[in-house]
Amino acid sequence: MTDIKRVFKVHGKPFFPLGGQAGDASAYNKVDTELAFKAIKLLHGNTLSIGVYWEAIEPVEGKFDFTLIDNLLAGARRHDLKLILDWFATWKCGNMDYAPDWVKTNPQRFRRVIAPTGMALFTLSPHCQANFEADKKAFAALCNHLKVKDGTEQTVIGIQVENESGILGSDRDYGTEAQAVFDSPVPARLMAAMKKKGNGKIYDIWQQAGGKKSGTWPELFGWPAGELMSAWSVATYHDGLAEAGKAIYNIPMYINAWTMESVRPEFRWMTPGECYPSGGPVTKVLDIYKWFTPHIDLIAPDIYVLVGSRFDSILASYALDGNPLFMPESSGDPPPELFRAIADYNLIGFFIMGSLETLVAEDGSLNPQCRIGVDTIRCIAAAIPLLLKYQGTGKVQAVIQEGFELAQVLDMDGYLGSILFGEGAAAFASKDWRYSKPMPELSPERPPIKRGYGFVIQASKNEFYLLGSNYQLFLRPKLPPEKMLDATFLSEWMQFSLNHPNRVDEGHFDQNGKFIVDRHRNGGSICSGVWVESDTGVVRVITGD
Repeated sequence: MTDIKRVFKVHGKPFFPLGGQAGDASAYNKVDTELAFKAIKLLHGNTLSIGVYWEAIEPVEGKFDFTLIDNLLAGARRHDLKLILDWFATWKCGNMDYAPDWVKTNPQRFRRVIAPTGMALFTLSPHCQANFEADKKAFAALCNHLKVKDGTEQTVIGIQVENESGILGSDRDYGTEAQAVFDSPVPARLMAAMKKKGNGKIYDIWQQAGGKKSGTWPELFGWPAGELMSAWSVATYHDGLAEAGKAIYNIPMYINAWTMESVRPEFRWMTPGECYPSGGPVTKVLDIYKWFTPHIDLIAPDIYVLVGSRFDSILASYALDGNPLFMPESSGDPPPELFRAIADYNLIGFFIMGSLETLVAEDGSLNPQCRIGVDTIRCIAAAIPLLLKYQGTGKVQAVIQEGFELAQVLDMDGYLGSILFGEGAAAFASKDWRYSKPMPELSPERPPIKRGYGFVIQASKNEFYLLGSNYQLFLRPKLPPEKMLDATFLSEWMQFSLNHPNRVDEGHFDQNGKFIVDRHRNGGSICSGVWVESDTGVVRVITGD
């Protein structure tokens, strides 16, 4: 049993945000935001993540304009969707693109990061107090406006504080103020936190550098000292913003990470400031963020490699006690591995990024090329009431066709489950008229079968819920070994006949969490396993003792 921290809530009730992030500039005009809202509806999502810009909210210092925010609130309510606002201010992908002109054009007051060469980068320095105070003032004004305009309705369920923060072009700020910090003793609080934990990446770096009891950043951490100091300065900057914002409007706030594991092949060296923003919350410095961001609700990885060992490594690194796993950005069609992230790592929300608007065809319908990814989200959306209830209990099992495997075995309470993918080893999969297709010999050019995926959720010993696509489930009671062996050589069809379910229904959950039957299955449609496809909704199976 895992106690899941449900960061996102609506009127006190847990909420599983699912959807996509709009294009970087989509909030500037109503046409683009309307397209993003339509895309979320086609995706079967419930939430739009969208950037809101410091330069648009405070075009003149001290004069605020919240037209952009009001348009987003109105649009989301019209489409019955929730919002996560991404605060693009001091940082957006390691630079200051969305800071106001009055900030960009006054580097004497709003100082920038200085590279080792002495060049000023297009990045505001986290060591400059004027930068922090100006950003904090605007962020606090945003939070106050949300409290007034949305405190009751709660259309906005969270705020992302900055975006993929850190420094591109240098491992740290080499300016006068930052250099003074670099040459000063490492904060006592950081030393105490390292000693108390006694392990982890930061602790290991410290020990490899000699494990000195005190000293400057380079004396204690050696070669990575610049990145670690940047992480400390960027983390405390974020926490100061969140603290000020929450003092006005206590809404969930999180930080997203440009993950070092997701870098493109040409950035394979993984050097800070070159391959990813130095000082951002990558796995190497995650401990520093945990220690210095008490007002941040979670730290979320942006993951653009959704398969293989690197994907599992990122999930394991961020799915920590007190830091629930949330994916605010990902690219491409969501793969079956997403179901493992939900079942095994207790993912509490997911968003696609970069291709959201392409879901909408010219006539407003779903772009056919996006069908596979939409089907995946559709299955997760249908499962949300079950996930909110059973995630973390061990009752949610991911169904994933690994490579070209034809089967998967599930070990459940009182039952063994045999999953067959596609047609699997079964000679025939009897579904119904909706999924009838020519026999193979009559259709030699059949399209390739997509990978199977989904969930099998055991609500009680004899009640199961299935979602997903392209698989069949056969159930066998767990019996004493001598009785299990009696059926070893029976065909799958005979085994299913001996363990025939009492009832199989397709349906959905209403707003109160009650299962509503949309279609009852019987006869030929249940004679070869319990099958699911992306548009069958939730399939409930009731078995007998």
